[in-house]
Amino acid sequence: MAASPAPPSAPPKPTWDPHKTEPPFPWLRPTIRIRLTLLYGGMFLIAGILLLSIIYLLAAQAVHVGNEMPFKIISGDVKIDSSACPALADRKFPTVDTFNDAARICLDHQRQKALDDLLSRSLLALLGLSVIAFGFGYAMAGRVLAPLGRITRTARQVAGSDLTRRIELDGPDDELKELSDTFDEMLDRLERAFTAQQRFVANASHELRTPLAINRTLLEVHLSDPGAPAELQQLGKTLLSTNKRSEELVEGLLLLARSDNQIVERKPVDLAEVASRALDQVRPEAEEKGVEIRGERALAVVQGNGVLLERIALNLVQNAVRYNVPEDGWVEVTTEAVHGQAVLVVSNTGPVVPAYEVDNLFEPFRRLRTERTGSDKGVGLGLSIVQSVARAHGGRIIAEPREGGGLVMRVTLPI
Repeated sequence: MAASPAPPSAPPKPTWDPHKTEPPFPWLRPTIRIRLTLLYGGMFLIAGILLLSIIYLLAAQAVHVGNEMPFKIISGDVKIDSSACPALADRKFPTVDTFNDAARICLDHQRQKALDDLLSRSLLALLGLSVIAFGFGYAMAGRVLAPLGRITRTARQVAGSDLTRRIELDGPDDELKELSDTFDEMLDRLERAFTAQQRFVANASHELRTPLAINRTLLEVHLSDPGAPAELQQLGKTLLSTNKRSEELVEGLLLLARSDNQIVERKPVDLAEVASRALDQVRPEAEEKGVEIRGERALAVVQGNGVLLERIALNLVQNAVRYNVPEDGWVEVTTEAVHGQAVLVVSNTGPVVPAYEVDNLFEPFRRLRTERTGSDKGVGLGLSIVQSVARAHGGRIIAEPREGGGLVMRVTLPI
């Protein structure tokens, strides 16, 4: 007895979030450079404050604030002219002790004034040096982190399927150089793997399409013979249907393999026009099944591959028509551009879809409560291809069960 297949895992979450908005002040983002700048400047500021405190305490101790005067007037008539201490100028003191007390108060005031002046000037100097330290720290952090910026830019270019890019970082043999060399080695292996995959897809396309095309031609020739027995005619039609299904499966697998990569050559494509073309292809089938097609399609231009984007709309509309209710069914297709994103929404009536089964619909060969093979509604790759093409364009697709039955498919692409 064969072991039952493991339940499919949920598809990975896309890294691109269409609802994510840029912060109002992007330069305040806590990057490594900002954190290093704060670290360098903060350490300098703390060291400056400690140094200033020590200098202030030593200066206060040196001038003896609050201590007795270094001299006293013992006797004699004293006449003083002082601009620093107006209280002592042109004033008669009844006793020598009265004069000594006034002189001590004046001297303490001058000492405190000198310390306050020292503190204010030191704080201004510390503030100026802190600004210089933060600027110098920011510049040094940028210089130290420049290799990381180069690695990041190369990684972004590689994310666009440009696997020929390399960092080739020069400089001392430090940790960043080691990281750069390791990243280049990884890119070499990825380029070889993708090249081998592309070669395999090209070879498989030829090797699989050719015999299927030959079989289809031979079957059509035999079916065109009017003298063939009815049993042979029925067998030929069955084989022709099986061969057509195999061709669709091969085309779907090849398209799925190609669409997993990022789109390099992009052109302006209107989702409204793409959706209209898909509806024109599906309309005869919809009329045959009695499914009403409706919805308004507004202008929504994106940068991408028109053929692959048309495949998204076609697969979604075909699924919406084929998996519908027997009577009074409808399919609604809308397009719009909102918040810098192009949105394609395909809603339809149909059987009730449990929320926990929605993610499984994007698995290859996966259908809702049906066998993995043998269905006459498709080969089970439609939504997998839609998801792969959307990701290749930097977008995403979200499926939600519709109240009363059916699904709401929402494809969001960056403009």
